[in-house]
Amino acid sequence: MTASGRNAALLDWYDENGRDLPWRRTRDRWQILIAEVMLQQTQVSRVVPVFERFVARYPNPQAFAVASPEEVIEAWEGLGYLRRARRLQAAAKQIADRGWPADLRELPGVGRYTAAAVAVFADGSRRAAVDVNLRRIVSRWTGVPLGEAAAFEAANELVDPARPGDWNQAMMDLGSTLCRPTRPRCPECPVAQWCVDPTIEITVPRQSAFQGSVRQARAAVLKGLVGGPAPQSSLAAEMDDETVARAIASLLAEGAIESDGAVIRLA
Repeated sequence: MTASGRNAALLDWYDENGRDLPWRRTRDRWQILIAEVMLQQTQVSRVVPVFERFVARYPNPQAFAVASPEEVIEAWEGLGYLRRARRLQAAAKQIADRGWPADLRELPGVGRYTAAAVAVFADGSRRAAVDVNLRRIVSRWTGVPLGEAAAFEAANELVDPARPGDWNQAMMDLGSTLCRPTRPRCPECPVAQWCVDPTIEITVPRQSAFQGSVRQARAAVLKGLVGGPAPQSSLAAEMDDETVARAIASLLAEGAIESDGAVIRLA
C-alpha cells in the first residue's frame, strides 16, 4: 500500500481514538501558543485544567501582557518550570506591542517545534510539528534513527495534504499511546505494516529529580513572594541553604526577583 494509504489508515484511527483536548477545539493562535508552552515537559493531564483556567482569565495576549508577577505565578500554579510563564508573558508583550511576527521564532521561548505547531494548528500550514513522538515514529517508518533536522525534512514529506493538523495530532497520539519509546504496542498499531524497524528508540534526556533540587527551590521562592517582599531566610525554609541560595542567584540573574540586601521581592 502507498504512503497515502498509510495516512488514510492513520487518520481513520485518529478519528476513532483521538484525544478530546481543549486546545484541539480552537484555531486561535494565542490559545494554541499557550497550550504548546504549557505542554513542554508536562503531562497532558496536568495541563488541561490549568489551560482552561488560564485562557478564561487571559483570552488574548494583551490581557496577559499586563498581568503582575504575582498573577503570572498564580496563573501557572500546578505546572512548574515558571521560566516558561515569564517567557510566555514576554511573548505576549511583544505581540501586544507589535503584533504577531512573520517568523514566530522571534517570540521569546518559541523554537522550531512550537513555531511549527502554531502554524499547523492555528493557520492550517502543511508542515510537520516534530516533537520526540513524531521523530520516533518517522524513524521507525524509515528504519533509520533520525536527528532533529533529518526528522523535520522526512516528516514534512509525509504530512497529509488535506488534513495536516489532524495528521500531526494523530502522530502525537500514536506516539504517546501505541508507538511508545519501549515496548511499542505493534499489534494494535493502525500503520504497523509500514513500519520498517519498531525497535528504534528515540528518547529525550530524563529530567533530574525535582525533590530537593534548585528547580524546587526556585518554585518555592517565587511562591513565597506572591504575598509580598520577604527576607531570604523565610523563603523555602524547609530546603538547605546552599540550594536556596543557588535558586535565588539564578532568579536574580534572570530578573525574576529583586533584592535590596534585606528583603527579596518579585520583579
